[in-house]
Amino acid sequence: MTTPPAPFFGRALCAMITPFTPSGTLDLDGARHLAAHLVANGCDGLVLSGTTGESPTTTDAEKSALVTAVREAVGDRAKVITGIGTPDTRHTAELAREAHKAGADGLLVVSPYYSRPPQDAIEAHFREIADTSELPIMLYDIPARTGTRIDPETILRLAGHPRIVAVKDCSYDFLGAQKVMARTDLAYYAGCDEHNLALYAVGGAGYVSTVANVVPARLRAVLDAFDAGETTRAARLQHQATPLIEAIMSAGLPGTVTAKALLNALALPAGPVRAPLRAADAATTDTLLSLHAALTEA
Repeated sequence: MTTPPAPFFGRALCAMITPFTPSGTLDLDGARHLAAHLVANGCDGLVLSGTTGESPTTTDAEKSALVTAVREAVGDRAKVITGIGTPDTRHTAELAREAHKAGADGLLVVSPYYSRPPQDAIEAHFREIADTSELPIMLYDIPARTGTRIDPETILRLAGHPRIVAVKDCSYDFLGAQKVMARTDLAYYAGCDEHNLALYAVGGAGYVSTVANVVPARLRAVLDAFDAGETTRAARLQHQATPLIEAIMSAGLPGTVTAKALLNALALPAGPVRAPLRAADAATTDTLLSLHAALTEA
């Protein structure tokens, strides 16, 4: 069976956490170490400064420094995409320019949050960023956090822009995603780990995964099995990962908190979360460690 060519950003993308020192400052050495570890274990793209990367509590300068450090660590072995989304179109355009200078390969751009603009304003926002950017753009549709979604019809119109090339889908609208995929060449990435295989099976490009911070090789194996035509095995591997996915993403704490708790327990760079987030308690961490062990030993 012939594997289709990989999308520009790759298939197995990790929504990487942002490591901090114990005092809460940016840990660039930790970021380099973690980035190299993730790429060595199956990630062909790293998405920085997204939801999992605590972008609301990192400064513009920290975001740029993180891109530069990760670029140094992975070289051309993986794509580096960075989140630049803000509620302010002018600020977002400025971050796009800085990301290009820092060495990013692409931009993750979330719909403007809090102000809840209508669809024509959301479309205009993305077009302005795409018009001023020198980098390809992945739209980020996550209405549970932004307050508004990017409607499928809006995505269909934006798909005609030459620099809008991909979507990270956290809409939980599987039908809407398929409608857009059927009518465009956009690379569609599952942004919710429970959808990784399902979206890939209907033509998705892969995933942008928080859980890949802690089990990058196991999640990559799901896609590899599917590409090899071993669909039953791919489903089994996805099912085996489900308990850990649920514990990290759906156990009442943000994925950033649970992923960092597990990374710290595994002696990988992570450090604390920044306020207003709070660290996971010992019982939660013990549960995560147990589920991680069960999955990696399966």
